[in-house]
Amino acid sequence: MKVAFDLFPVVLFFVAFKLQGIYFATAIAIAATFLQISWVWFRHRQVDRMLWVSLAVITVFGGATLIFHDETFIKWKPSVLYWLFGGALLVAQSLFRTNLIRGLMGREIKLPEGVWNTVNLTWVAFFALMGVLNLVVAYHFDTDTWVNFKVFGGIGLTLAFVLIQAFALARFMAPEESK
Repeated sequence: MKVAFDLFPVVLFFVAFKLQGIYFATAIAIAATFLQISWVWFRHRQVDRMLWVSLAVITVFGGATLIFHDETFIKWKPSVLYWLFGGALLVAQSLFRTNLIRGLMGREIKLPEGVWNTVNLTWVAFFALMGVLNLVVAYHFDTDTWVNFKVFGGIGLTLAFVLIQAFALARFMAPEESK
């Protein structure tokens, strides 16, 4: 359910684009992100930082798209978001000696410290690559192809990355002891 909830603005963006085009879809994505954050605030009285960052980026880049009637801004939004997430992971690990990936997953998975650092850096590399790949598609293909890539390619590549990483990390997992 959390994944579906997190994808709410993306799915609405996709449907709105197919029905009315990029500018309508952009307005819907901004509104959906505001609704998403409102719902989280209503339910939990706090909102995750990543959602706030996502709201800021969609508002700035989506707003610029609508104000200047130029779809280039919304096409940059995923890259900026990927690079912000990757940058946050890298800065936290490099400057503050904090592994944010371990902070997210450390309760469910026990790994050696060096492996956690590698996992964190692979996410940094993945986010950097996804940002570049988004711009390649944005600048070398039509908007319809970019939207399809943003939704299906981005989600598909992320899922593939998570699965590959899970298989790679499986060798570090200790089997549960029999009771």
